[in-house]
Amino acid sequence: METLVKGRRGAVAAALAAALSVGMAPTAAWAAPGPAGGADRTSRSTARDDGWHGDGLELNAADNHAVDAFLKQAEKAEKEISPRVRAAAVLSEAELIGFDQRLKSPDSLKRKVATSMKETPGQTVNQALATMKDSVRYTLQWPDGKYSSGVTLAANLLSAWGDDAVKWSNTWDRPKGYKGINSAWREPRWGHSYEVQFHTPASKKAQLDTHKIYEEQRLPGTPPERAKELQAQQDAIFAAVPVPARAAGLTAPGSRVPAELSQPVPVAPPATPIATPAATPAATPAATPAATRLPVG
Repeated sequence: METLVKGRRGAVAAALAAALSVGMAPTAAWAAPGPAGGADRTSRSTARDDGWHGDGLELNAADNHAVDAFLKQAEKAEKEISPRVRAAAVLSEAELIGFDQRLKSPDSLKRKVATSMKETPGQTVNQALATMKDSVRYTLQWPDGKYSSGVTLAANLLSAWGDDAVKWSNTWDRPKGYKGINSAWREPRWGHSYEVQFHTPASKKAQLDTHKIYEEQRLPGTPPERAKELQAQQDAIFAAVPVPARAAGLTAPGSRVPAELSQPVPVAPPATPIATPAATPAATPAATPAATRLPVG
């Protein structure tokens, strides 16, 4: 890793100075305008009595308000997270894909929460929200030849700057289904989880090409036989994705990056959290079914 970092110092010296100025993690110098709509983002689906209704799913008024509060916290947390992710992308020579869509839309999150509650009888809205890791999400992409070293450096940087890896799903070694690494991290100020997907151009294209298929497959009303057909279509597309060298063995960070990059993140005293459920302990999850993945939308 030291050789990797040294080889990049000349090209990223200015970026590193901005990102780690005065001994701090990436700060305002790396800030970016928020996604279109910002704090005024609202659900476009039908609202009746302050509840939410869409695609045959619904949330009552109290549950809808809980999701709205969660979304507001996501917007606050994003301002802390994005500078670090952008700096990690530059330093690891990654392309940051879809940065303008880094905040999940209200309708998309509410649909996901409502689906979870429908599929898990008795589940509360807070329990459902505890499983939502992609209200803030990013995609980093490298060419095949730089993928494994890039993922290693980017993940270690995020860890060194104070974010905890709470999920690491590496599916590169699967014979069928989704290819890539989906990781989730918890930032220290708000305790809010966010997603980082690590892709190659081919795996990202496959994800985009299968997105509508996957969306249909995961709808509660999709018949089992149709779901099998949709899974077979996805398997065929992902089977054509080349696996980068050493990608199948990539794991969540277990050590810090070199001392010159591992400056601490200044953490302000946390405000009272907004009805956020207890954080999930960090762990590398067991293998999940091929159809399971974090969606694009």
